[in-house]
Amino acid sequence: MKTPKAESPTDRHTALVQRLGLAIAEGSLAPNSVVRLDELEAQHKVSRSVVREAARVLSSKGMLASRRRFGTVVQPEEAWNLYDPQVIRWRLASSRRLEQLQALNELRGAIEPQAARLAAERASWDAGSDLVSLAARLWAAGQRGAQEEFLLLDVEFHAAVLNASGNAMFAQFQSLVTEVLTGRTEHGLMPHLPHHEALQLHVDVASAIQRGEAGAAHAAMSRIVEQFAEEVGYIWSEHNHGESPDASPQHTTPRHTPEADGAPQLPPSASLSTTDG
Repeated sequence: MKTPKAESPTDRHTALVQRLGLAIAEGSLAPNSVVRLDELEAQHKVSRSVVREAARVLSSKGMLASRRRFGTVVQPEEAWNLYDPQVIRWRLASSRRLEQLQALNELRGAIEPQAARLAAERASWDAGSDLVSLAARLWAAGQRGAQEEFLLLDVEFHAAVLNASGNAMFAQFQSLVTEVLTGRTEHGLMPHLPHHEALQLHVDVASAIQRGEAGAAHAAMSRIVEQFAEEVGYIWSEHNHGESPDASPQHTTPRHTPEADGAPQLPPSASLSTTDG
């Protein structure tokens, strides 16, 4: 019988950061409450150095702060680095995940359609063709119900559009989009089979970029972001006994098109390859 491997200080530090980050995001460690490091040491059975390092990491994310005469204090949400991938994951793991997804998707709506517009204006034909091929693979994975493969390809597709925009700041936005798409799937807010319209819209974005049609690329990406909100709101309401998260018209059953069971609809000038090339 093998002796269990002892947990390293690094493992203990990572686990403590995770537990405290989740507790702050959830609100069980309330804003402006004082966190006593000696109590954390005893409660989590870790050394003082592990506690201090965990507090340092959370302070760098704006979630904790050292205050004279008070000690370590939990910070309100407006002080957090809301773009930090870990902070995003913790907020998505909290009971407020729908609010977080909505806020992130509103941010996507301000950036991704413009990135698609710029990609149509700036990307080479080869880059556009690669996007069309990627959209075809995404379509095929969605039709098969291969959720893991679909998520990986969806992340790759949105990253490729952001990169193709030629704007380095837009390109760095891809880590946030990755967290949004991953969090949606991990927390059960993704349909098992993606709707036909969502698959078709990715093809539309890719083919518009390939053809250099900036307006069409912008419009299709805008609709992708809108449909994300519709689907998340609809699935959330289904999981919560029909209670709509808000009264906004965007939280409706996603639209369907007559070609729901067919192949992707491509304009004559778009080149769609189903290979991995």
